[in-house]
Amino acid sequence: MGQGSQTGCTLIFAIIAIIWEGCCLEEMDVLHYRVVEGDSFKMPCSEDKHSKGVVWTKSGGGHGCAHPSKDSTRQEQHAISCVISTHNDLEFQALKSTHSGKYTCLINGSGRRLLHLQVLNKANLGCNKSDESHVTIVLGYNGIIPCIFNCSDQDSNTNVIWWYKGYIHLSKLMLKRDIIPFPLCHKGNFCLLKVDEKDTGVYICDRRTDEQGISWNNRRAVNVTVIPPDTKTGPTCILPNPQNNTEQEVELGQPYTLICKVQFGFERNFTPLVQWYGCNQDGEDSVVLNQMESPQQERRSITEFVVTKNATIEEVTQQNMNCYYTCLASNKVGNCSATIKLKRKTRVNPAVVVYAIVPLLLVAGLGITVHIKWVEVSLLYRIYVLQIGNGEHEKEFDAFVSYVWSPASEEIGGRVSMLSSSRPGFDDQTTQCRLFTIDDHATQRPLEVLLPATLEDQWGYSLYLLDRDPLPGEAYTHDVVHGLKISRMLICLLSVDYLSDSNAVFVLESGIQAFLQDCNLKLLLIWTEERPASLDQLDPPLPPLVWRALRVLPALDWASAMSEVSISNFWKTLRKTMPVKSPACVNHTE
Repeated sequence: MGQGSQTGCTLIFAIIAIIWEGCCLEEMDVLHYRVVEGDSFKMPCSEDKHSKGVVWTKSGGGHGCAHPSKDSTRQEQHAISCVISTHNDLEFQALKSTHSGKYTCLINGSGRRLLHLQVLNKANLGCNKSDESHVTIVLGYNGIIPCIFNCSDQDSNTNVIWWYKGYIHLSKLMLKRDIIPFPLCHKGNFCLLKVDEKDTGVYICDRRTDEQGISWNNRRAVNVTVIPPDTKTGPTCILPNPQNNTEQEVELGQPYTLICKVQFGFERNFTPLVQWYGCNQDGEDSVVLNQMESPQQERRSITEFVVTKNATIEEVTQQNMNCYYTCLASNKVGNCSATIKLKRKTRVNPAVVVYAIVPLLLVAGLGITVHIKWVEVSLLYRIYVLQIGNGEHEKEFDAFVSYVWSPASEEIGGRVSMLSSSRPGFDDQTTQCRLFTIDDHATQRPLEVLLPATLEDQWGYSLYLLDRDPLPGEAYTHDVVHGLKISRMLICLLSVDYLSDSNAVFVLESGIQAFLQDCNLKLLLIWTEERPASLDQLDPPLPPLVWRALRVLPALDWASAMSEVSISNFWKTLRKTMPVKSPACVNHTE
């Protein structure tokens, strides 16, 4: 809507108000109010607070007309009736004599209410009290709120209607609060049996009088403040703590602030006293310190607040160390005090702190490392520190050999070309313990064929082989666990094919777990080909336990044994690693 349209509507409402006032007054709700200057005033146009299209106008214009809008023309500002509000409530925060006049309320062009407002000067009330519109009542006690309008007739006139905070009628309030009925609370006063903290606010009273056939509402607005009763206890020192008068560390040559916090109860005429006492420059004790700041007050509740007062020592000297400082607080009921003594702060040498922290950091770092690398640490401890128990000869087999067939071993018919299908029998002890020389032709065979033949047929060790020794009908996992349990040693022939075979990896993982738990089990890894550049790139990925073990466990390298010397060293190292045979065999293996 444009500016011209708004101006036109304002003039139309003003004209309608004049017509309603002139010819239709009898059909409107006419109210007469006498109010006192300086009081607040509020009058709704409709009981419906959400009414729309409300326009309040004042008849007479001129000086009594409220502030016109900035967009109004000069002619509109001097109209017979001016629009002063477009809200449902006609409200004045502080009444003035210029607010006297006739007000009309219209809702969508329909007449609702005509208000005659007369603002009186306080001097005309006949009362000498200057604070009749401000009342203080005490928390927890009876509260009386007077309705003083005209002191000459207030004793005989008890025809009073009270409006509680926010214009709540007394009849609604009596359902929620303990209100003394008006016959007992004389002179039309508003009385509470027990004052509550929430009773602070503005109260409205209307005294009704009849003059020349017109019923007037003489309205007063009373500002009520709830205060607690005066405290019956003395102050409480919070800081310093009077129950624990301790020394406070300071640095020589530096400023220092003495802080005193005290909790006080409410007093209507509050005169708290908080002071710091100490030594002056001449060495005198118990004198009031000069460098004190103004006290700071903090209201914590309606009944209590805290006062803080600080005193500053501009430069701490040795003389201050020999002085006691006391904070003394008092009110009308009692007092409290707290005393402290200054102590020179001990400076800590940074080097000492570093020397103390570094070992702690080293221990903490070592602990974290051990926690993260627990598997690796356990394997290394098992290999290099922990000794094998005395029960190593009580197991059925000397070694559990785990391998996968390579293409070369399959071409020569596997192990059948060199070994019989069952474990060999030996006629005598000499045959069992003999050791013959391994020729060049034998070294060309794959290690998965050559190693079992050497260990079993030539060196006389008893081997557990998964493709020969398990009982028929048993599950593969059972065969592996049982073989580890009855063997003194696990030998794994590692290759890329081995680490890609799930069955072989299961044997290796089970063997590592058994190696960590069984002190009578040894573990030997032999690489039959060059080690992969990265264990992370194998497919499928290795189990975490296997991946971590392969990084730290020692292993023999068959792939690099290309010369006669390296081959000989390989077999000598293997011979030393194998479990110890009986004394009759040892002499034949030298």
